[in-house]
Amino acid sequence: MADIADVSGYVLQMAEAARRNGPLTLQPLMKDKGVEPLQARAIELVVDGIAAEDVERILRTEIEAQQARSRHGAAVLRRASEVAPAMGLIGTLVGLVQMLGNLQDPSAIGPAMAISLLTTFYGALVGNMALAPLAGKLERNTDAQAIVDTLFMLGAISIARQENPRRLEMMMNTVLPPELRLNHYD
Repeated sequence: MADIADVSGYVLQMAEAARRNGPLTLQPLMKDKGVEPLQARAIELVVDGIAAEDVERILRTEIEAQQARSRHGAAVLRRASEVAPAMGLIGTLVGLVQMLGNLQDPSAIGPAMAISLLTTFYGALVGNMALAPLAGKLERNTDAQAIVDTLFMLGAISIARQENPRRLEMMMNTVLPPELRLNHYD
């Protein structure tokens, strides 16, 4: 995932280049290996001369679909983090049943009790130390990627409309967090 500050400056540079030399100057960027998928798609639409309204509709649909997929993955991880401790408790019950079933053999009580305690520990550990943080990270990355993708979309729309890059900067500043806002033309 690209850095939001770098992307905002890069999109503005693309818009300035397209305004000076025309949108076809962006065509070599489509084949660049470092280009993000949505960025390549945005450039492709602009270079092909698609109307700005259609560019916005297509890219917005792609952004929303990607966010939905990512949010679904995060929801699965979040639910698994909630269920993991319960699975540990089920393991504890199994261990207790095993322990109570072998009360006549004192040497079996210790290992069965260990299994009971370990399953609770592992359930809590997996849920709270692995799955919940992964879900949170996926949610944060999804939000950051949505900003990056929105910046590419705004740039493509602006280029398709042949707008002044100053207007694009103002539009991007509505999406950017205050600490990352551009002041290129101030």
